[in-house]
Amino acid sequence: MQEEQLFQTIAEDLQLNILQVRNTIELLDNNNTVPFISRYRKEKTGSLDEKQIRDIQEKIKYLRTLEARKETILQSVSEQGKLTKALEKEIRKAMKLQELEDLYLPYRPKKKTRASVARERGLEPLAQIMLSQEISSGDPIEIYQQFVNPQKDVADIEAACQGACDIVAEIISEQAGLRKIIRELTANHGYLTSSIRKKSESREFEMYSDFRQPFRNIPPYRILAINRGEKENVLNVDIEIERTLVLAPIKDEFIKSRQSIFYDELTRTAEDAYTRLIAPAINRELRGELTLMAENHAINVFSINLKNLLLQPPVKNKRLMGIDPGFRTGCKVAVIDESGKFLKGETIYPHPPQKKYFEAKSVLRELINDCQIDIVAIGNGTASRETELMVADLITEMKSEREFVYVIVSEAGASVYSASDLAREEFPDLEASLRGNISIARRLQDPLAELVKIDPRSIGVGLYQHDINQKALREALDDVIESCVNHVGVDLNTASKSLLMHISGLNKRNADKLVSYREKNGRFKNRQELNKVEGIGRNAFQQAAGFLRISDGENPLDATSIHPESYPLTERLLAQFEISDLRKEGRLLKQRLSAEKISLQDLAARLTCGLPTLEDILDNLEKPGRDPREEMPKPVFRSDVLKMEDLKEGMVLKGTVRNVVDFGAFVDIGVKQDGLIHISQMTKSFVKSPYELLQVGDVVDVKVLSVDTERGRIALSMKT
Repeated sequence: MQEEQLFQTIAEDLQLNILQVRNTIELLDNNNTVPFISRYRKEKTGSLDEKQIRDIQEKIKYLRTLEARKETILQSVSEQGKLTKALEKEIRKAMKLQELEDLYLPYRPKKKTRASVARERGLEPLAQIMLSQEISSGDPIEIYQQFVNPQKDVADIEAACQGACDIVAEIISEQAGLRKIIRELTANHGYLTSSIRKKSESREFEMYSDFRQPFRNIPPYRILAINRGEKENVLNVDIEIERTLVLAPIKDEFIKSRQSIFYDELTRTAEDAYTRLIAPAINRELRGELTLMAENHAINVFSINLKNLLLQPPVKNKRLMGIDPGFRTGCKVAVIDESGKFLKGETIYPHPPQKKYFEAKSVLRELINDCQIDIVAIGNGTASRETELMVADLITEMKSEREFVYVIVSEAGASVYSASDLAREEFPDLEASLRGNISIARRLQDPLAELVKIDPRSIGVGLYQHDINQKALREALDDVIESCVNHVGVDLNTASKSLLMHISGLNKRNADKLVSYREKNGRFKNRQELNKVEGIGRNAFQQAAGFLRISDGENPLDATSIHPESYPLTERLLAQFEISDLRKEGRLLKQRLSAEKISLQDLAARLTCGLPTLEDILDNLEKPGRDPREEMPKPVFRSDVLKMEDLKEGMVLKGTVRNVVDFGAFVDIGVKQDGLIHISQMTKSFVKSPYELLQVGDVVDVKVLSVDTERGRIALSMKT
């Protein structure tokens, strides 16, 4: 298939214009990144967003792999001297790898099978006689006797019959059309079943001890749970289907005459072909497809949750205290200033005996006053509830001295970061535990800048993330991080290597070079100075420049996401309206155009530029340096404490969504245990997926439905 046909196929599948697809693939083939294409090549792509571009990227990769596989198969069959025009046509029109492999199955070089052994023993002619079904009288034993040959290990008529049947069974099992029919029947009418293989103290797989659900509508999270139970040797898993349903097409295809003297043997062989050869292969394929679907769904869930977590709004211009709670080793306390710089650290023991509690309180009081703390960020791990009680008491006691609030912060991944090479590089003189609570404070101050330092699989917003393909998960999450970092942009003079390495066009190596250059030469004064950094060539500059901002630089455009390649266009635009002071007058240009009723289409034509580029320039001039995260819901700050025992049915509270999964959302309502809003409690009307209504970081009003203190479960509702 020619490339142009591939483009047409993708355009039809994704309901896009073929020109959009062709141009996007050309840009991708020329090593342009997805964020760059999405932001700065809108005229070429027809303003496709990142998801649409990644869908095109995935489709063309699959189709090119398919085409390459076709050529390999055609060459292999041709070398065997078995390539017919009809077969070549079937191979070339196949649109799925599975269809292709089904067509290739009869010609694929095989290891020794029962059928191949029978062929070596000269039983192929007997198998063809049986399949022809032309003999309707006589005794089949007489025919079997003709193929008995002890020298070829065909000792008797039973061996001759069995060998021929083995060949027939393999022929039946290798029919591509038949396999497709049986695969579809099994997928549409089969059941996935599981039963307990061995008893376990854990109740994790209890609901799957006698489980049976139609194959076509089993939820992804159940598939992953069942797979885990099978992997841990707790569950037996199988696919069940009514045998008569799947045997019917085999018999219709291969048993043509009830009068044939081989009718009984062919009937038995058809059943053997299904049971021994077709069913195990089809079931493996379908289990694999089911698992792939579930894994892709889980990866998508993780990606959505991670994106929303990374794009939480930063808490700016506040002094923060981070507390990593603990019993045995005490609570590690760190203070950071408004820029995230570490100021002081202590270890306190706010637990019995009472003397230590008061000592800890005194230390915190002194730190809060001396460092002028605005917010206390408390990790949500062991002893967080006790620490929260102490901080809440301090807020009440210190009202006349200083007003401050606290917030519970997820500490997932903090320990991973604290033991990392990056943390040691950032804080070489601090112990690992203190680095962890600096991370807790910083992830409130700037979630994106801090969380990119941590393996996203450790952040805890996924579903069965350890049970899925780790390479695929890592690649998807890397895409999410790249998308978020470039969506927000970074300050070229303050961004860490962890942020810079995710900028379009950059990697770890040239991010290191960039930081080294900055440390040696001081602040970047303009974007063009990037060209002086070793390792940043023309392409890297083009891909990266628009996402790297410079505040208070020589050129005010460097503080925007306007790309340097559009500076001449921007200057022509400003000159047309006699704007000389961009910082003062640029913000008003969009309003001026609206007031004067100037058509943007006409203006774009006068400036000889695309309308999308013009619109982006005007948006940037109106809000230079805008942080898109500021539009997201702010964290819920608290000044008093709520215990699980305080919760009553019907109580209405404000909470923050911590995780969204297929069956609902977990919400932090200010007690130690997150509550669950089941999907059925999200709205009075039907909702197909929780992701339609909620995302990580949303602030919601919820009603308490029930509280199970013994099991630590809280049921919530959003219904009013």
